[in-house]
Amino acid sequence: MLPPGGAPVTTVAGPAAATRVAPDAAARPHAGRGGRRPTLASVAEAAGVSLKTASRVLNDEPNVAPQTRAKVQEAAQRLGFRRNAVAADLARGGSSRLVGFVTGDLANPFYSALASGIERELRHHGLQLITTSSDEEPERERTLTEALVERRVGALVVTPTSTDHSSLRRELDDGLPVVFIDRPAQGVEADTVVIDNRGGVRDAVTHLLAHGHRRIALVGDVSRLWTFQERRDEFVATLRAAGVEDPARYVRDGAHDADLARAFVTELLALPEPPTALVTANNKITVGALHALRDRVSGGEAPDVALVGFDDFELADLLHVTVVGYDVVEMGRQAAALAVSRAENPELAPRLVVVPTRLVVRGTGEVPGPGA
Repeated sequence: MLPPGGAPVTTVAGPAAATRVAPDAAARPHAGRGGRRPTLASVAEAAGVSLKTASRVLNDEPNVAPQTRAKVQEAAQRLGFRRNAVAADLARGGSSRLVGFVTGDLANPFYSALASGIERELRHHGLQLITTSSDEEPERERTLTEALVERRVGALVVTPTSTDHSSLRRELDDGLPVVFIDRPAQGVEADTVVIDNRGGVRDAVTHLLAHGHRRIALVGDVSRLWTFQERRDEFVATLRAAGVEDPARYVRDGAHDADLARAFVTELLALPEPPTALVTANNKITVGALHALRDRVSGGEAPDVALVGFDDFELADLLHVTVVGYDVVEMGRQAAALAVSRAENPELAPRLVVVPTRLVVRGTGEVPGPGA
């Protein structure tokens, strides 16, 4: 069970923080030989008590004489001793107050917003967040997940990029709360929070069809990602239901960053019979598409291509970009809530939370098509 407490939620600091030296370090003559951190044993020795007594004082346990408690606390303060809360929790048979979050790409604001939502919920339970990034690399995801498990985190939240998560089955069976966010796991059943990908794409395509577009392109991320597969399949199904022939004709995948997306959109618009509307499958791809459309205008061509992006993003309102939006922070909060409730009741059946989407109409998706 995840322990209660009042510690603030934090994320892992960067390399600079690891090398910073405290300004008063030179004023700590007993901070440990060779600059090492003072240990519990050094505190016990300085206070003239047993190791067990020092441990009881620093873990705030009862039945210690006030004079003895004061001596230990004074020695700990003088030496600059910091209690290892994780070790103390584990020594008492509990689990760590740390929750690990393996994101897909920390450079993407989507994952920052997810982390914010997770933090907001965890802080109410006295838990701390450690955030790492797989950079959408399956092997890195496995390495990070294993490292967090080895450090006995109290729970895991993972944005999966791997196609096999069976290695986590033992941890799940042993009661470790594991929540998958944005995409479901492969090979295990676990609590999951996802977006209504199909509903969002259906709304985007239906909107463009209503404005007279029939040649509609989809520019998406890496093809192995579940989110893109869901969005692509619904894109094709919605166009097929509308009677559009060869609905996958303008589907492109592999645009993992804005530069690739820009190149793909430029290529699509240079076709002899180019698409008249675009659906971009995430925020970074939308940014790349906007660059390509700006290039088109700079080249003297009319800005007659409609655009609907999946994911809202900063400045989208100022740029009048029509998007498929949803509450990313709430998505993260839901994942953290699932982890906490799983820790309290490990026997619950795996749960699925689907976050709804909404079409945010701003202008780019309302450019009339040739048939309008």
